[in-house]
Amino acid sequence: MRALFLGLISLLATVGTGMAAKAEPVHGISMHGQPALPADFKSFPYVKPDVKKGGHVSYGVVGTFDNLNPFILKSQRTTARGMLDPEYGNLVYDSLMQRSRDEAFSLYGLLAETVEWDDDRTFIQFNLNPKAKWADGQPVTPEDVIFTFELFRDKGRIPFSTRLKKVDKMEKVGDRSIRFTFNDQADREFPLLIAMTPILPKHATDVATFDQTSLKFPLGSGPYQVAEVRPGERITYKRNPNYWAKDLPTKIGFDNYDEISVEYFLQDNSLFEAFKKGEVDIYPEGSPTKWSRSYDFPAVQSGKVIKDTFTPKTPSGMLGFVFNTRRPMFENAKLRQGLSLVFDFEWVNKNLFDNAYTRTQSFWQNSGLSYLGVPADDRELGLLGDIRNRINPSVLDGTYRLPVTDASGRDRNVLREAVTLLREAGYSIKDGKMLNEKGTPLSFEIMTQNDGQEKLALAYQRFLAALGITASVRTVDDSQYQQRSQSFDYDVIMKSFPSSLSPGIEQISYWGSQSRDQPGSSNFAGVANKDVDTLVDHILRAVSVEDFTAAVRAHDRLLVSNFYLVPLYHVGAQWVAREKRIGRPSVVPLYGYQLPTWWDETVQ
Repeated sequence: MRALFLGLISLLATVGTGMAAKAEPVHGISMHGQPALPADFKSFPYVKPDVKKGGHVSYGVVGTFDNLNPFILKSQRTTARGMLDPEYGNLVYDSLMQRSRDEAFSLYGLLAETVEWDDDRTFIQFNLNPKAKWADGQPVTPEDVIFTFELFRDKGRIPFSTRLKKVDKMEKVGDRSIRFTFNDQADREFPLLIAMTPILPKHATDVATFDQTSLKFPLGSGPYQVAEVRPGERITYKRNPNYWAKDLPTKIGFDNYDEISVEYFLQDNSLFEAFKKGEVDIYPEGSPTKWSRSYDFPAVQSGKVIKDTFTPKTPSGMLGFVFNTRRPMFENAKLRQGLSLVFDFEWVNKNLFDNAYTRTQSFWQNSGLSYLGVPADDRELGLLGDIRNRINPSVLDGTYRLPVTDASGRDRNVLREAVTLLREAGYSIKDGKMLNEKGTPLSFEIMTQNDGQEKLALAYQRFLAALGITASVRTVDDSQYQQRSQSFDYDVIMKSFPSSLSPGIEQISYWGSQSRDQPGSSNFAGVANKDVDTLVDHILRAVSVEDFTAAVRAHDRLLVSNFYLVPLYHVGAQWVAREKRIGRPSVVPLYGYQLPTWWDETVQ
């Protein structure tokens, strides 16, 4: 009898797997744990809820633009700023959910009023807000969502083009809901990425020409519409007074200007001069020496320009000279390690930056996700398995640090260690030249984008020359830089790898084997390493906070041990100068200042 009972239970369970899973609608979701804000929250804590909207702001950027479609590979890196923009906001297109910048990774309703998902995250269902409308007044429908994902699959760029690879079924449910059921390729972060995907209008999108560069003004459901375009020079957005979501809790205190313009400049010096003259309203500063020395112009002295310093509570990220391992010479990790040691950070920090910077030793420095000072515990060792044998022992026990030089630019002890590593990689110095076993000189090109990068590259060039290594430095214009970056046409390049408290799918773009040969990906180092793939997969599949932390630390250890780049430096502060008439909230969220929440103080 007991066997029969158990058999019936098993049969019912089998039948149940073929039925649609049920879940309660919720207002928000989080990568780990629960969202911090309750269902009846009125606004995010880092906005000014009663801000008076109006006025204008002028942003400034270096570069050019020839495209208003941010979803395609062609002209991906020359798309006008503001179309799909983590800094200025997604001005034209709304996504299904909105991210809170005061939590590691939590999303709240936007186009989707509520969502449903199960504990195992095998599906997610978005229940659209009945108020959601396009700028022409037509409603946002489940058909628009389905159309968007199919269009991205067929004609979009990564990561949008790959989203449906992890979806077993996408279907309309009822009048205003869309359900995504996932296959076994999906990970626990994937439902949140689906939720952050911008949605396009089916009735106003030309499928035939979608993958072509376009300056046609697009139709979206977002807070702004494109009002004027001067290709390569300026794009202007006008706030939609009938924006459907302006009173939603996720949009209260955002989108406060009637007009936003983005001005383009060929060089940063020109942009800074325009800011000093009042032609640009906000100037984020990245140089500590410039921040301390160059803000003595009249507008600062009179109080017309205000300098703000913000301290985010996020990891350092990583900036460095990246070795393109697609080049045969950089396939050897010992070579990469030796070249990394040659860079004299102490000399650079002293002579170029007044000792303002801190050397970056970890991709998640200044956070609990970093390996620094933390020996790998049993949980982490279990995730690593035999990968632990391919990690530097001092990195594994958390004690590894890049050597500190005497700041002379020719520290003999450090250079001796570098020469030893280069010898192990098959190189030796003969007649003042670093040669391989075939007598071929070790030489490569460092491609830079601006004067600041060029200055660092020239310093590195001098350090390398001390060991008979020839490094040429080539600074190219913005369009060539973007084209060569996108096609991986370089030996060494300077790149930044931002890090967050919730690393996930972007790690595949940075380091995954599948992104190595995808044009437009962020795998600038050309990494194709099964160990890296395994550890990224651990991050994506982690359920508990403890497993997630262990997975990120293991990934950090492996990246540091493989020396894919020469780690440079970071500061713990964000510096922004602004016109006095530009106001900002008093609360600074976890991720630092948020420009979409600022406003024009002159509005009465």
